[in-house]
Parts: sequence; C-alpha cells; structure tokens
Amino acid sequence: MNDQQLLRYSRHILLDQIGIEGQSRLLASHALVIGAGGLGSPAAFYLASAGLGRITLVDNDSVDLTNLQRQILHTSDRVGVPKAESGRTTLQAINPDVVVDALVERAEGERLRELVARADVVLDCSDNFGTRHAVNAACVAAGVPLVSGAAIRFDGQISVFDVNRPDAPCYACLFPPDQEFEEVQCSTMGVFAPLVGIIGTMQAAEALKILCGIGEPLAGRLLLLDGMAMEWTAIRIARNPECPVCGGRHAGIA
Repeated sequence: MNDQQLLRYSRHILLDQIGIEGQSRLLASHALVIGAGGLGSPAAFYLASAGLGRITLVDNDSVDLTNLQRQILHTSDRVGVPKAESGRTTLQAINPDVVVDALVERAEGERLRELVARADVVLDCSDNFGTRHAVNAACVAAGVPLVSGAAIRFDGQISVFDVNRPDAPCYACLFPPDQEFEEVQCSTMGVFAPLVGIIGTMQAAEALKILCGIGEPLAGRLLLLDGMAMEWTAIRIARNPECPVCGGRHAGIA
C-alpha cells in the first residue's frame, strides 16, 4: 500500500481483526456483483469504499425514474443509461483505486460460470429465482462463496452459501429448484427504500468478512428482517445431502 492508501483505509487498519494484512487482502480481491439495482447499489458502494481491488458489476437493465427512490448508485441525469455503466461512474468517483468492470449483459450459462470462476466472492443482488439458482449453481461448481440477499415490501433476508464448508448448505438446499415459488416483483408490490440499503449493506459486510477471513459468516443461517417491527429472526438451515446442486460435490462426485 502507498501512503494515500494507508491514510484512506486507516480506520480499517486500526481494527485488529483487519489491520494491514486484511486490507491488503481486500486490495487484492475481486467481487462479482450480480445486479446494480436496489441491493447491488449499497453493496457495491461499500465494497468500493472499503478498497476492494476489482468489482465486476453485471446488469442488463437501464436506469429508470422509478429506480431512483432506492437505487442509490444512480442519479436523475443518468435515466436511460445502462445501470452497470452508471454504477461504474459512481464507484470510480467514490474510490478511483478500484477497478470496476461494467458488463451490460444478462450473464447466463457458460458466460456466468466463467465470471463466477474469476471472482473471490459473489454477491447475488438479483430479483428473481431463475437468476439466483443459476448463480448458486455456478458458485457451487467453482467453489466460490455466495452472499445472497432479497428484499420486497418491508421484508428482507440474507444468507451466505459456501460449499467449501462441508456442513454448509447451498441456495438450492433452502429453495429446491424443482419447487415453485411465487415471484414477487417490487414493480407491482413496492419496496421500502431503506430496506434494500439495510440488506445490501449487510451483503457487503459479509463479503468483506469472507475476503478478510474474519468473524463468523452467515453460512448455515438465514436472517429474516421484518422492517415494520424492525425485528430480526435467525433460522438455522442444514445442508441437504440429496441436493441436486451441491449433494454430489460433498459426496465426492464430480
């Protein structure tokens, strides 16, 4: 680290759990953020400000006026601009040291697996089950930790899925891909603006902990937030040995 970086990240360096070693790990790390919307905005904000070396921001959507109530990466003068590119502009203004790759695409199939394999941690900030299952499968295949968040109306949830831990579940253990779940979109149901900030910020916190190797991540635990009562509920979630996504990995099956 140079003198400017030592000053910029001094409040991290003062933390015994992080120090110079931990901050150096962050500077050398790469996070893949799927979605530059409500959750991706605060998550990417804090990853960049914390000094992550590289952030790949993936989103195929463009900024809409209705996004600005909660998607804090974007501004009024960027309506119509691809969210990934708008996000890159904001993040580089926050911290020019961070390399931001803005991918205006819907990463799927082999392309998604390729992006996941390059990352040290993945933050799923998407808003649909199809994408979440695809990202989870790619993370399981590559052995990359996944930080997953969701928010709608006044309710939020967050967990970490890390198949490098033999007892930890993957996303498909909790939400089996062959079961039908009701897709709830904020475009029809609404979402409380600060809620995505709470969940997205926690996603960044979990990712930074994983990259620094500190604390206890949310692997094996699902946190549920009732924003109206401002109450958290923690649920233990177990690995499913018959999970069609991660079961074979733990059983030693290729």
